[in-house]
Order: sequence, then C-alpha cells, then structure tokens
Amino acid sequence: MLSLLLAGLVGCSTAPPEKTVPPAKTPASAGRVTAPTPIRLTATLVSPVDITLAWQGDDPDAVGRTVEFATEPQGQWTIIEFLQARQTTFTHPDLIPQTPFYYRLRSVYGPASQALQVTMPKGALTKKIQKKDHSWMAPRTVPGGPVATQSIRNTGTTAAGAPTDLKATIMHANGVKFTWTDHASDEEGYLIEVKAAGSPDFRVAAVLDPDVNSFGLITLPEEKHASFRVRAFYYGTPSNVAHQTTGADPSSDG
Repeated sequence: MLSLLLAGLVGCSTAPPEKTVPPAKTPASAGRVTAPTPIRLTATLVSPVDITLAWQGDDPDAVGRTVEFATEPQGQWTIIEFLQARQTTFTHPDLIPQTPFYYRLRSVYGPASQALQVTMPKGALTKKIQKKDHSWMAPRTVPGGPVATQSIRNTGTTAAGAPTDLKATIMHANGVKFTWTDHASDEEGYLIEVKAAGSPDFRVAAVLDPDVNSFGLITLPEEKHASFRVRAFYYGTPSNVAHQTTGADPSSDG
C-alpha cells in the first residue's frame, strides 16, 4: 500500500490561503476522438480478508485515479492509493475480519510540469542524518512569482495552469527540496510524482494542499537517479460505491 505524505501531516506553520473552488467536473476536450464512459466498480472477496476491485469504463482526460475506502456507506473516505489511469484492478489485502468495506474510485485531472532529472549523492539515510533539522521539508507557500489565475478545469487554459520553473536543491544524500511557480487558480492540490531510473511510469510520492510551491522529500534507495515532476490536480466525480464484508479471521482456530 502506498504511504501518501499528506501536507497536513508535515507540520507547516501557516496554512495556505483558501481558494474558492468550483464543483469538480470532467473536462470537455475539443475534438475528442473517444468519448468518456462511466466507471463501473465491483468488489470481490477473494479470501476471507482480501478484496479485489475491478472496474470498466474510461476517460481519456484522466491522468490517474484514486481508490478510496470507508467502513460506512457514506464515508469518511480514505485514499488507499493513486493509480495509473490505465489500471483496471486493485487488491486491498490483509483486512480486518468481519468488517464491512465500501470502495469508490475518483478520476484525477490536471497538468504537470516538465520532468526534472535529479541525481542524488551516494550515501544511506543514517541515524545521524535523520537527527538533522528537516524543517525544509514542510510544505510552504513561498511569496513571489506570477499571480495564480489560470484555470486547470477549462478547455484551452489547462496547459497554462501547469506548474513551471521546477527546481531541485539537494539537502543531503537522501533529501531534496523542490520549488516551483504556481499558475493554477482552481487546483485542489499538488502531486509530487517520481519515476526512478528504469521504472516504466511515474508514481505519486506526495500529496500537497493548494497553493503550495515548496516541499522537501526523502528519497528511496532506488531513487538515486530519478525524474520528478509536480502536478496541479483536481478530482472528478466519484464512481459508484462497491461493498463487501470480510469473513472470519483465517488465522483463528475457530
């Protein structure tokens, strides 16, 4: 399960200003060849404590999807993982026995910056390094730059709302700080995406609040040579809700 680093957990001292965000909607692309089809989600209990999700449907404008779960029909919803747009199955393993689980998908939209290649110095994340001051990691809104006025939800202005001027400052052998220019006026947040050398796709490494344009990341060992990008994003309409209840604990004697 992907551990998502949510901006609210990092300890930013001042919250970024709130934006008035219109209701999420699927963008209308001019000249689209393939029309979107609604996502239809199903959930199958493949073992007493493992649930596999499968879905059909497609939206050519989606850059990815979230898979979310709750233990009550109306939420509260928790994101399990950000998925590639072309992925059509997902297994939620090792669940609490005899518990109802509800699932939904949400498409993710929005433009990304140009990818930036980063080569980290040699060295492991030692205890000595971990004890250093890591306040530079906190998500921040750094003043300066153009006013963010470009919608990422309207055809014709989406690309103009993409982050620009992505820069990386290496803080130590496993730490890198990113800064960028925020052009989006109606994003629901930012995604930090990484693709390690040899990996086929980018994955989401961190999820940040709107207006953030500075953030630090501790890289994984396989990310010594990697490409990074930042994406202004918003969520689409949720899919249908699929439900399963787990069975008895398979490790119990009874």
